[in-house]
Amino acid sequence: MTFRRRDFLSLSGAAAFATALPHRARSAEPGVYDLERFGNARILHITDTHAQLLPGYFREPSVNLGIGAMAGQPPHLVGHAFLDRFGIKAESADAYAFTSLEFEKSAARFGKLGGFAHLKTLIDRLRNEAGPRNSMLLDGGDSWQGTGLANTLRGADMVEATNLLGVEALTGHWEFTYGEETLRNNLARFKGEFLAQNVFLTDEAAFNGAKALDPASGRVFKPAMVKDIGGYRVAVIGQAFPYVPIAHPKRFTPDWTFGIREQELQALIDSLRSTEKADAVLLLSHNGMDVDLKLASRVHGLDVILGGHTHDAIPQAIAVTNSGGTTLVTNAGSNGKFLGVLDLDLAGGRVRDVRYHLLPVFSELLKPDAEMTGLIEKIRSPQVAGWSGKITTIDRLLYRRDNFTGTVDQLICTALRREFDAEIALSPGFRWGATFLANQPLTMEDVLAETAITYPETYVSRLTGSEIKNTLEDVCDNLFNADPYHQQGGDMVRIGGLSYSCSPSESIGRRISDLKLDNGRAVESHKHYSVAGWAAVNPQQGMPVWDVLAKQLGSAKPRAETADNVALRGVTGNPGIVEQ
Repeated sequence: MTFRRRDFLSLSGAAAFATALPHRARSAEPGVYDLERFGNARILHITDTHAQLLPGYFREPSVNLGIGAMAGQPPHLVGHAFLDRFGIKAESADAYAFTSLEFEKSAARFGKLGGFAHLKTLIDRLRNEAGPRNSMLLDGGDSWQGTGLANTLRGADMVEATNLLGVEALTGHWEFTYGEETLRNNLARFKGEFLAQNVFLTDEAAFNGAKALDPASGRVFKPAMVKDIGGYRVAVIGQAFPYVPIAHPKRFTPDWTFGIREQELQALIDSLRSTEKADAVLLLSHNGMDVDLKLASRVHGLDVILGGHTHDAIPQAIAVTNSGGTTLVTNAGSNGKFLGVLDLDLAGGRVRDVRYHLLPVFSELLKPDAEMTGLIEKIRSPQVAGWSGKITTIDRLLYRRDNFTGTVDQLICTALRREFDAEIALSPGFRWGATFLANQPLTMEDVLAETAITYPETYVSRLTGSEIKNTLEDVCDNLFNADPYHQQGGDMVRIGGLSYSCSPSESIGRRISDLKLDNGRAVESHKHYSVAGWAAVNPQQGMPVWDVLAKQLGSAKPRAETADNVALRGVTGNPGIVEQ
């Protein structure tokens, strides 16, 4: 490790100190985490930590396309376009945290990010600086899933960790995939509030008397909370992921219906303003940033949306105008890499001014909290001993986050094709998962960090060429639909044994073309092909994908599918593609 503390102090770019609006840019600070005191209420925000208790690596995308009106707009900026937009110096610590540029070189220089023990140190420091009862810690969800440990313990480990961290409010997404019984058991132990204004009973469940917070309306969970901070009333509304029963097996949440629910949200905002006399109203959202930007333009009375789901690390809050004024939209990255700091100046029943910072959590700069370190060791030690043996040594950077491909899923596709002698393999475009540097040992714990879900079973299907194309079209529309409310999150399904061309700006049915097998033969629409996959929404009986991947990695030198199996059309010059 060639890390030097002065690298951070001299090279850290403007992003760590970016304010809510560009004209409020501040001068450089003497230390990365030395924030100027401002306002009278401090809101701290984490999201999408995906159970990453320890510091790690997470490579930001080199492809994050915005189409149509979103082309060149945050969050659809990568590489130097991102640096230029947010005033970040190339080759700096912030450039490493926020982009994929020179990732491996910078990883050796600046080290790992995140870790709950390091997060706690930073959170405690910032809360102490704000003063007693002048702060609040919020978690945007996807906290209790993402590792083998969390999957084995069904999130119970993360309940303990988030309690010790001091989380006061949480909303959800992957938390729902443990099923209602486990979720409710975890929430009974959670010391904060679980907020979700957009989860209701189905008509059938309501008729049968299923459990709900408010049986009259069918609302399942508490929709909002109000906390006195510094003598002012700050309201927080929870917005769970709107598409849980679509993106995941419906059997996990059979009695619940989700959705964005603008009308209910507006009514709740109005009530918090008029009845609860809230001085500030915040939305703790797991919609995804594009959805939040649209939502901010359609409802009024929200001061700030603290967003998650799409793992976008955006250094400045984006101002959106609506019929009631302006709403600021943020998104705080993933994997415990970042901590959002929202400082509010409250007076006269309103927010007079704000400062917003998104701080990278450099583990090299933060002494780990001793109590959190002890808890993590206690939780991990009985579970991970059997997962620590080396399976193989990886010969390339392993990462997942990109719109179309990732080396992790290339390995998974290769393993699936080998295991089942399949012509084609599909791997879901999950955004979570750790990054691993080349020439490092890979263990079962690492494999689980890419695959640990509650429906991991593998399968082989016989699909026609038309069915394969339609599958790709459906997922692509989910990613590039012009209406953000039709975007359900996730990246493009990963493929093995297949190549195709994609025109993201086209309409559904016209984006995918030129499908070819890896032997160069065109995919025929009426011909059947063997297709291996995992994470199906319908029940499957195959072995867990982590066993398939570990078996194949351990039996041979890991050779992945080619990384250039998708030809993009119509996106030349789009700043959502990193410069080559």
